[in-house]
Amino acid sequence: MSQHLRIGGASGFWGDASAATPQLLAAGGLDFIVYDYLAEITMAILARGRAKDPEAGFAADFVTAAMAPNLREIARQGVRIISNAGGMNPTACAEALRAEIARQGLALKVAVIAGDDLFAQRDEVAATAPRDMFRGTALPPVEKIASINAYLGAFPIAAALDRGADIVITGRCVDSAVTLGAAIHYFGWTPKDLDALAGGSLAGHILECGPQATGGNFTDWRAVADNLADIGYPIVELQADGSFEVSKPEGSGGLVSRGTVGEQMLYEIGDPQAYLLPDVACDFSAVTLEQTGPDRVLVAGARGLSVPDSYKTCLTWADGYRSGHIFTFYGLEAEAKAQHFADTVLQRCRATLKRMQAPDYTDVSVELIGTESQFGLLRSSAPAREVAAKIAVRHPDARAVGLFLKEATGLGLATPPGLSGFAGARPKPSPVLALFSYLTPKDQVAVRLSDDTGTLECPAFQGSEVRVAPRPELPAAPKAETIVAVPLVDLAWARSGDKGDIANIGVMARDPDLMPWIWAAMTPAHLQAVFGHFLQSEASQIERFYLPGSAAMNILLHGALGGGGTSSLRNDPQAKGYGQLLLAASIPVDADLLARLKGGQGSIQP
Repeated sequence: MSQHLRIGGASGFWGDASAATPQLLAAGGLDFIVYDYLAEITMAILARGRAKDPEAGFAADFVTAAMAPNLREIARQGVRIISNAGGMNPTACAEALRAEIARQGLALKVAVIAGDDLFAQRDEVAATAPRDMFRGTALPPVEKIASINAYLGAFPIAAALDRGADIVITGRCVDSAVTLGAAIHYFGWTPKDLDALAGGSLAGHILECGPQATGGNFTDWRAVADNLADIGYPIVELQADGSFEVSKPEGSGGLVSRGTVGEQMLYEIGDPQAYLLPDVACDFSAVTLEQTGPDRVLVAGARGLSVPDSYKTCLTWADGYRSGHIFTFYGLEAEAKAQHFADTVLQRCRATLKRMQAPDYTDVSVELIGTESQFGLLRSSAPAREVAAKIAVRHPDARAVGLFLKEATGLGLATPPGLSGFAGARPKPSPVLALFSYLTPKDQVAVRLSDDTGTLECPAFQGSEVRVAPRPELPAAPKAETIVAVPLVDLAWARSGDKGDIANIGVMARDPDLMPWIWAAMTPAHLQAVFGHFLQSEASQIERFYLPGSAAMNILLHGALGGGGTSSLRNDPQAKGYGQLLLAASIPVDADLLARLKGGQGSIQP
């Protein structure tokens, strides 16, 4: 057996490019290819699909686009496949794939991991009355629950591979488990190998978003702009101790650097010393990133703290209806006209609702795209002469949402001049499936492995060892003779994302000597100045965490997303651009240090 395990990451979301699988197969030498299709929004979409059709509820293009054209080459190379494309219906996904395998006359063995679906237990769940683990809110009414899924771990995947599966399909497992399951099988890790499990989980976290580790969504996007069309998908070479190197197929586009890998490491990890997964609680604060060659980065230092005794569980529930539309204005005073139009539409709608003795909208969003509306108090642009007015509403009754769409369209001839827009069908009210997250004890979830030899129960592992992770010493307050203010982008890389209603912004210094200045500047007051217009709810709170190993920090903005991706009316409900807002804001730094780092050393370049 080789001393390292080579795994390619071919999918970061449902809808990722179909070119990834043939690219990774052409690279050769892979032991596994893994696919992550699921997010909270995806699960809500799949729940709607399964409600309409009991045979639906999975990522069908995993079968038709990723597998069907490539099965013969997969079989020829002996590459094994792990995917959570099963979504809400892993059994149906596996049956569709088995039918395609049979049609092509192949003998690949498919295994299914199920048990994450707890919808049938909704009455029992309601009896325990869990509170939302992030907001503390009460469980919604049972009759409104649309889905309940526990986030399973990696050991059942490893068990399926131990039994000879060529392809493993799961329901809702954590994103990194598709990688960790392969590593557990290959290296024989046990629940006691906490550091190795944390390293394997971090490898999975790097792979789980596909090309986001190889130049996609990278702060220094111009460094990869010329070859993004041919971007390479990530490959990790994992060692038995949990350390690994990140690379990409030779000759492919994109970039693998400390910056690209560091941004992905920080992406959506919350507290870096409490990254909780079903198999291990991870501490990434001391992780180091070393450029070992062109497009190669060594990642080491992940630490495991314990084996959690619960599964994170996500429940979606029917929380009314929402819809919105984009109306464009251009010409003189376009910005003022767009705002007046939005105000008038909402005024007419509310007057009609009042006459009907119906309640007001539960949420309203007006964002004038093109006016730096996302920058809040830090807006620096002059009044715009071309604006896209995004107006959206939410209400318990679909008719109230339909009223908004009718009135907005009906005002087309009674608006300030300059209204325009691409012709198309009027949008319809869509049901909101809101997210409720809580913890389910592992002994209440029956995980099952099914393959050609039958069905096997997979008991959950719970560890007794609990390590303490002291908070790292924070950077000392920096001093300098001459201070200059520069945009954060000159000093750092950043990437942002979401977890429910929490925005997550990871910031990594281009050079470790810059980190004390970055930490000193990223005060709650500074963050309030940048993001205060998003922090308007009672749940609003700011947290900061320091990662000395990578000279980085992570910022959490609680209550910043208008309810989160499954229910928010925001133009950016998943905080994808929040890192860009932070990078644009200036902070003070030692002028001599900045000049020295920029002068001939290349240490703060991509």
